[in-house]
Amino acid sequence: MSDLDHLRRAIALADAARAHGNHPFGAVLVGPEGSIVLEAENTVNTERDITGHAETNLVRLAGRDLPTGELPAYTLYTSCEPCAMCSGAIYWAGIGRVVYALPEDALYAMTGDHADNPTLALPARTVLAAGSRSIEVSGPHLEEEAAASHLGFWA
Repeated sequence: MSDLDHLRRAIALADAARAHGNHPFGAVLVGPEGSIVLEAENTVNTERDITGHAETNLVRLAGRDLPTGELPAYTLYTSCEPCAMCSGAIYWAGIGRVVYALPEDALYAMTGDHADNPTLALPARTVLAAGSRSIEVSGPHLEEEAAASHLGFWA
């Protein structure tokens, strides 16, 4: 599967999160052989956990289910650019690559000052570049497809 295929799966998970009553965000973790190892949705509302972003949920699963020393060879695909919190979690987990669809600034243009998205204007690349380990970041990709998950949600 290609990067775009994995991003489309993350976007499908964002749609599922929305259908389950959560914010429309999804993420997948892909192993070095190219297959999806873990998936996660946003669970902020249903779990009543403000840290329940798709990426942090995925990092928690990875930390529990996978050998930490292998994570630099894994790629995290996400429907939206990881926020500062999620970028920090990805960094501390040691995941080696991040690929995202919708950029944070485009999401903010859709949400405005919505109380459920008090964004920090801090790009994932900036957060991840501040660390001592190298993490590749690729994106944005499939912006229109990813934006569709948010249409009408933040109104």
